Amino acid sequence: MESLDIIKIAANALNEKKAKEISAVKIADLTVLCEYFLICTATSSTHVRALCDEVEDKLEENGIKPHHIEGRATGWIALDYGSVIIHIFGKNEREFYGLDKMWSDGEPLDMNDILTVAEGD
Repeated sequence: MESLDIIKIAANALNEKKAKEISAVKIADLTVLCEYFLICTATSSTHVRALCDEVEDKLEENGIKPHHIEGRATGWIALDYGSVIIHIFGKNEREFYGLDKMWSDGEPLDMNDILTVAEGD
């Protein structure tokens, strides 16, 4: 499955479960870590875990399993799908770690092209 397909499935799963500030950035030209980061904010620690579970379930339904998941007991969970790493943050953790600023030289994706239903609907 292509990286953008993974992003579409995961971003829509996050959106359906009311994740906030969903964004994706192409970082392939900046690092060998992966091609894309998908980043979102959760409203609580319970919401962080629920978002993680939803993404994992939706991708697994499409035959995609993570290589690794880090931080299940924290306010920041990272799901590594090889070419795509999905970061689910609590609000404070997202502000503190500043991945958005750190990778601002990457190419942001237009979420209007990714999400099948607008954020907040």
